[in-house]
Amino acid sequence: MKLWGGRFSQDTNELVEQYTASIAFDKRLAEVDIRGSIAHAKMLGTTGIIAEVDANLLVTGLNEIRHDVEADKIEWRVEDEDIHMNVERLLHERIGPVAGKLHTGRSRNDQVALDMHLFVKESIQELQAAVSRLQQVLLEQSERHLDVVIPGYTHLQRAQPILFSHHLLAYFWMLQRDFDRLEDVHRRTDMSPLGAGALAGTTFAVDRQYTAKLLGFAGLYENSLDAVSDRDYLIEFLNTASILMMHLSRMSEELILWVSEEFGFIELSDAYCTGSSMMPQKKNPDVPEVIRGKTGRVYGHLMALLTTLKGLPLAYNKDMQEDKEGVFDTLDTLLPALELVRGMMNSFTVQTHRLKKVFGQDFSNATDVADYLVQKQMPFREAHAVVGQLVMQAIEKGTNLAGLSLADYKACSPLFDKDVFAAIEVRRVVDARQSRGGTGTSAVIQQIEYAKDTLRSQRSKSIGI
Repeated sequence: MKLWGGRFSQDTNELVEQYTASIAFDKRLAEVDIRGSIAHAKMLGTTGIIAEVDANLLVTGLNEIRHDVEADKIEWRVEDEDIHMNVERLLHERIGPVAGKLHTGRSRNDQVALDMHLFVKESIQELQAAVSRLQQVLLEQSERHLDVVIPGYTHLQRAQPILFSHHLLAYFWMLQRDFDRLEDVHRRTDMSPLGAGALAGTTFAVDRQYTAKLLGFAGLYENSLDAVSDRDYLIEFLNTASILMMHLSRMSEELILWVSEEFGFIELSDAYCTGSSMMPQKKNPDVPEVIRGKTGRVYGHLMALLTTLKGLPLAYNKDMQEDKEGVFDTLDTLLPALELVRGMMNSFTVQTHRLKKVFGQDFSNATDVADYLVQKQMPFREAHAVVGQLVMQAIEKGTNLAGLSLADYKACSPLFDKDVFAAIEVRRVVDARQSRGGTGTSAVIQQIEYAKDTLRSQRSKSIGI
């Protein structure tokens, strides 16, 4: 008989049991569910709502079940619907009728809300640790490659030369925003709904502060309806995960471009590539491609939950069962992606011989020619037009700006002198940009030191990196 079956005269249809049961995926919550039940049982005993001896028996039985869960000895039953009813049934089998006292002053509604709060809190900490590890690798590679210059792009067209370190650090700061967003989500997840009951609270004198303290929560929901129906923190979690996944996808896209023969800037380790079943020469960047592909999957979970919740009246509705699989899958997609990107970023090889040749035919120093004229008091718009004429001449001659003669320059403006050729040398072009946040070597070194301070600050936070 169902634990809730007292007012029913017919058995549940078998297909209904299969279709509405959540145990197939919410068994993942077993540890946090048991932890929450132990806190609830202790509170029931401490407040005198049930006898202390009964509370101790509940805690002992729950700890035994937790041990068996960790040892993978539990057989979960679909007919028990969800993780909560499965655990309660297992507890009844171990300690008898006293198990029925565990649910005093509690509903599955505040119980499942509690489970997800606990699960997401810990998931956020896992993700933050993984983000921090990836940032560390990006920082190390930035220090290691301060001598490497690559083209910077806009519209995927050569724009200006930049330090490779500067490019890598751009992702460091993207990930820093992701880290901060996760911390912000953690703050709103760090609230206990336990004690809200089904929707209206409970007639028992439960001590919600006590259970919140036992479970490590910083605060409580102040409204019982809100406590059992709030899924905002899950939407925020999925939104933050989507932004983080988007950043990993952009990083993956650039790796895919950089390893192509058309770019040839880096080579990925064989450990993160696969071959072709037909073409023996191929070394395919499958790992970044899969990460790029899985990004849509994470986006989908965010849209699915937003759609599920958009028309729900207060308080709990069975639709909310759909909040879990997307969160679980997002975590299972994102954590490995972070580790894989970290591995790729930690093991690539820069193709220095290709990069030495890369600026031989481009015009990425054109802005510096214009700046040269501006320093000689020509208005920038006029300088822009002059350099545009020079670029056109170079294209017609099959060369670049460095390949033009001084006479070619002077024909466009008498302000040019032979020092223009030094001004447009690639490394000088890069190092001229010393403004804070720029790509000049001294500016990038300053940025690296700031990034190191940022990582040190992360590790000093209590959130557990």
